Amino acid sequence: MKAGIVGLPNVGKSTLFNCLSNAKAQSANFPFCTIEPNIGVVNVPDPRINKLEELVKPERVQMATVDIVDIAGLVKGASKGEGLGNQFLGNIRECNAIIHVLRCFDNDNIVHVDGNVNPIRDKETIDIELQLKDLETIEKRLEKVKRAAKTGNKEAQAEEALLNRIREALLQAKSARTIVPQNQDEEVLLESFQLITAKPVLYVCNVDESSAVSGNKYVDQVRELVKDEDAEVIVLSVGAEADITELESYEERQVFLEDMGLEEPGASVLIRAAYKLLKQQTYFTAGVKEVRAWTINIGATAPQAAGVIHTDFEKGFIRAEVISYDDYVQYGSEAKAKEAGKFRVEGKEYVVKDGDVMHFRFNV
Repeated sequence: MKAGIVGLPNVGKSTLFNCLSNAKAQSANFPFCTIEPNIGVVNVPDPRINKLEELVKPERVQMATVDIVDIAGLVKGASKGEGLGNQFLGNIRECNAIIHVLRCFDNDNIVHVDGNVNPIRDKETIDIELQLKDLETIEKRLEKVKRAAKTGNKEAQAEEALLNRIREALLQAKSARTIVPQNQDEEVLLESFQLITAKPVLYVCNVDESSAVSGNKYVDQVRELVKDEDAEVIVLSVGAEADITELESYEERQVFLEDMGLEEPGASVLIRAAYKLLKQQTYFTAGVKEVRAWTINIGATAPQAAGVIHTDFEKGFIRAEVISYDDYVQYGSEAKAKEAGKFRVEGKEYVVKDGDVMHFRFNV
């Protein structure tokens, strides 16, 4: 599962990517600096794993990760191949969610591709390009489906009706994610269309350091604009985040954050938000060899969770042994949680909860 960072050139995408990952995307003051998408595998900050490490004292710790993709800046006309349009659109189509970075700071030394700072216009520029590309996809599909629908094919008629609803929304400059599937068949169909504007999105307002805590007038404009989109808005000073990553020690970073009035780096908030946007959650395995966070889809069953460790675990699944994270921490160890009756045995139907500490029994 991958989240792609998108935005106009020079809004801070590559600098943000550098803050999020150990990979170093080239960062320069001109458009199209990032020509190949850069992929960073980023640890998901989770204080729960620190607590489990403290209790279990394992030999090693493995955190959950999320893939972040830095994608070349998009410009007007991208849907028709302008700039690096076709490449951009291909790269974003391969991502599962979108992190849309908007420039919300004034700085005469950093050129804006459209001449002045206006996050509302910038958002609309990207939205329109993505909507135009989706409109092209929808109209091509409609051409094929209409013929089958005319013959009385019920499935084709249902698909045609959904395509027309999406087309109407796109023509009104609304994204495909505003279309609510009316049943499970529509849900499956909508996913099969692989529309760019159907992907979940979160907005990152890149502000100056003094606005990192409470935002500014540009952030207020963005919040007002997206209030009906069911999308999270995160305020981040990408420049300050870059400074934080340059500091050697944890103590120095904490002092820097305190001076800014922040409890943790904005990058940590963003990574957790991206993880959530991808509909991911975490369960833990905890033993003296290793404490590890495992990533699963929200709604995964116990055998599916076991399969993340090894496919044999899923195939030969017998049962899951489960202690909730809160119970594990309250009693301080697996043995004490068992003594207190907080140890559960769950079968194939069990839907894993975020934070479950689990062991699997299997037979292959």
